[in-house]
Amino acid sequence: MVNIARDIEEHLPKELLGLLNTAGELAAGRGQSIYLVGGAVRDLLLGWISLDLDLVLEGDAPALARQLGKLRQGKVVAHPRFGTATVRQGMISVDIVTARSETYAEPGALPTVNAGTIKDDLFRRDFTINAMAAHIDPERFGELVDPYGGKDDLDRRLIRVLHKRSFEDDPTRIWRAVRYEQRLGFMIEPDTESMLRRDMGMMDRVSGDRLRHELERILEEDYPEKALNRAGELGALQQLSPSLEGNGWLAERFEQARESSPVEKPDDLLYLALIVWRLDEKQIKSFSERLRFGREAARVLRDIPRLKKALPGLEAEELLPSGICRLLDGYHSEAILAAAVATDSGVLRQWLALYLSNLRFVTPSLNGDDLKKMGVPQGKKMGWLLRALKEARLDGMVTTRKGEQNLVHQWLMESKR
Repeated sequence: MVNIARDIEEHLPKELLGLLNTAGELAAGRGQSIYLVGGAVRDLLLGWISLDLDLVLEGDAPALARQLGKLRQGKVVAHPRFGTATVRQGMISVDIVTARSETYAEPGALPTVNAGTIKDDLFRRDFTINAMAAHIDPERFGELVDPYGGKDDLDRRLIRVLHKRSFEDDPTRIWRAVRYEQRLGFMIEPDTESMLRRDMGMMDRVSGDRLRHELERILEEDYPEKALNRAGELGALQQLSPSLEGNGWLAERFEQARESSPVEKPDDLLYLALIVWRLDEKQIKSFSERLRFGREAARVLRDIPRLKKALPGLEAEELLPSGICRLLDGYHSEAILAAAVATDSGVLRQWLALYLSNLRFVTPSLNGDDLKKMGVPQGKKMGWLLRALKEARLDGMVTTRKGEQNLVHQWLMESKR
C-alpha cells in the first residue's frame, strides 16, 4: 500500500499541515472520510511542493468547513447549494467539497451533479494522474487511494483518460491533455490520443467562454508555445480558428517576448496578440467573437489589423518623434509591443521601442487650466494647442515650461493677425 504521509509532512508548510490534520480529526469525529485529492497528490508524488489543496469529504463539506474555521480561527466561505466551501487562515487556504458523481445529458454539456463516494468523485476527473486521493484522517493519514491506476501512469509518464467517452463528455479535456503533457514532459497515451483525435469535432459544442478559459490556462504556462505547437499538431488549435498555427515562428516570438520582458513573465495579452499576428482582419474578428474575449483583450485584437497597416509609415525618411506618435497614439501598448516582437525590421523595432519606453509618456508642462488663464477659450482651439505643445516637446522645439508659454503667446499673436 502506497503512503505519502512523509511527502505531505515534508512539503507542506506547518500552518497548512495543521489545517489538514484538524480537518482529518473533525471528519473522523463525525464518522466521515476526508481526502486530499487531485493535482496536489500528483505533485507530491512527483516530489513537488503544492500549496493549492483540494479536500473531498464523504459528507457535508460546508458543515465541516464551518467547524474547521471556528477551531482554527479562520474565515469560511461556504456554498451549501453546491456542497463546497473554502477555509482561509491568514495566507493559507483549503477548498473542501462534498464527494460527488457527474453525468452528462449530452456531449459538451455541463454535468449534472449528485452526492457520491470518493471513487465516484475521482471517476469524474479528467486523467488518471489527477484521479488519486490520500486519506487525511488520523488512522489512515497519507494512505493512497488510486482506483484507476494513476500512480502507474505517473511512473510511466503517461496522460490517460479514465474512460472512452471522456473527451465526448467534456471536449475541453483535449486542451488539458495537451497542457499537462507539455508541462510535465509526459506523453498522451496512444489510445487516449486516438480518442482525442476522434472527438476533436466535439469542441464545436463547447461555449466560447470555456474554450477561452482553456487558452488562458495555456498562456499561464512557463512555455505556452510548447502546448500551442502540440495543439496545432493534433488539430485542437484549428478548432479555435482554422488559420491558427503553433509553429516555429510563434515559438521564436514567444521566446523573444520573454527575453525582452522587464518582468518575469510577459503579459498574456502580448502572447495573445502574437498568436493572431499573422491572421487577417476577418480571421481575427471571427476568433475574437468565437472565444468571447473581454473588453481589453478584444481591443488588442481589434488594434492589430489597423496597426499592421500603419507600420510602413514608421519607415519614412526624416521621421520626427511627433510623427511616430501620430502613427502610434491610440493603439494598445501590448499590440505595439507585439509589433516590435513580430517584425523583422530593425528600423521598425527601434521606433516602436522608443515609443513604448519614452515618447508615449511625453506631455507638455501646461494643461488646459494654464491655457485658459492665458486667454485660450475652451474648445477645439485649446485641444489643438495642447496637441501642438506635446509635439513641440517631442521634437525638441521647447524644453521648459517658460518655453511653452512663449510658444503659446506666439501662436495667439499670430492668430490675431
